[in-house]
Amino acid sequence: MHRTHSSNKGTPLAGLDDFASPAPVAPATVATSFTDLGLPPALVKELARQRMSAPFVIQAATLPDSLAGRDILARGRTGSGKTLAFGLAVLARTAGQRSASRRPLALILVPTRELAQQVAGALAPYARSLRLTVATVVGGRSISGQARALRGGAEVVVATAGRLADLVERGDCRLDRVAVTVLDEADQMANLGFLPQITALLDQVPSGGQHLLFSATLDRDVDQLVDRYLTDPVVHVVDPSADVLAATEHHVLEVAAADKQAAVTEIAAREGRVLLFVETRQAVDQLTERLLDGGIRAAALHGGKSQAQRSRTLELFKAGQVTALVATNVAARGIHVDHLGLVVCVDPPGNHKDYLHRGGRTARAGESGTVVTLVLPHQQRAVAQLMARAGISPRVTQGHVAEGEPGPGAVEPTVRVFPSTSGPGQGEDAGSGAAYLLQ
Repeated sequence: MHRTHSSNKGTPLAGLDDFASPAPVAPATVATSFTDLGLPPALVKELARQRMSAPFVIQAATLPDSLAGRDILARGRTGSGKTLAFGLAVLARTAGQRSASRRPLALILVPTRELAQQVAGALAPYARSLRLTVATVVGGRSISGQARALRGGAEVVVATAGRLADLVERGDCRLDRVAVTVLDEADQMANLGFLPQITALLDQVPSGGQHLLFSATLDRDVDQLVDRYLTDPVVHVVDPSADVLAATEHHVLEVAAADKQAAVTEIAAREGRVLLFVETRQAVDQLTERLLDGGIRAAALHGGKSQAQRSRTLELFKAGQVTALVATNVAARGIHVDHLGLVVCVDPPGNHKDYLHRGGRTARAGESGTVVTLVLPHQQRAVAQLMARAGISPRVTQGHVAEGEPGPGAVEPTVRVFPSTSGPGQGEDAGSGAAYLLQ
């Protein structure tokens, strides 16, 4: 396996040690413009129209190889620009071709509905510039409508595995003309138990095609896919620069169980938008109800909601009509909200990869942001290990209810943390400059 290591001053993030580590080599000359990458003129023109003046690091690193037809194994943090890194390659290599009914030419597999919609939306203007059609195939939407789109001819299909498998079984889609296949967030698909569905679909793709595997983490969970489907892949590990690392503040707020709800309420009541992660659907609904009762414009996002409800909730959050979005890990995968400055782990994640994905909802595309994790006393050791595994050194603060103030359950929240502050370049919801509760 040929490997290159593309890094930007590279302090490596956790996750790479779990995978067969690529030996760093001197990178080739990095393109500073999309024109230098050899993209079709129509794509370069559309990139300029979208005010994309220069490629992100992961785009400049991977596009020369992917445009040349090489298989790619790439790691880049969430928000690093990896959607266009693989998307532009797919569109450029599909340009000038037309699909037959039910027989797409390129396939992009993702773990969740929201991520599928985000990817399809991001690629839509570039596909139109090349007169290519992108179809989205996900659960929770009309399968007959998706079947009609495939019958009409779609060159590129963005899909979740379960719904695509249903359409294939019905005879509404065939994969025998797919020449370029992308697996986005492959580690998450493995973690969610989708590998049997993924491999069943990939086995129907003709051998000899191009495979691009992109993820925020690379570890042994994806070994099976790499060994089975990628041929002599080029490995690109694009680590964030010091500037990107500095743009995200990581905080651990140690609280007693009796004080946790007051802390969550105070954080959610701040000016600006906040994304709060909890572990279960039931917990999402319960926390959302408590926040609504407290006068906070909150909404719930989890897999128990219909796709129409989830899409509507996201639109309200993006528009600022909902200011506190309470979500599970899976439902929030693929959320992209501009200028989201604060992410809160109400329940600590189970592993470092989930932490990195949660944190990737903020500090995107060069902006700054804050990630806060609330930790109960019995969770402190596990969270410290998780942070070390993620390569993060958070600022640890001990929160408490001050003597003489009303306790939990009072009308007014009693734990005051992270008031909204904005500075130059921070965006409307930036959360840096936090205030702290100290014993």
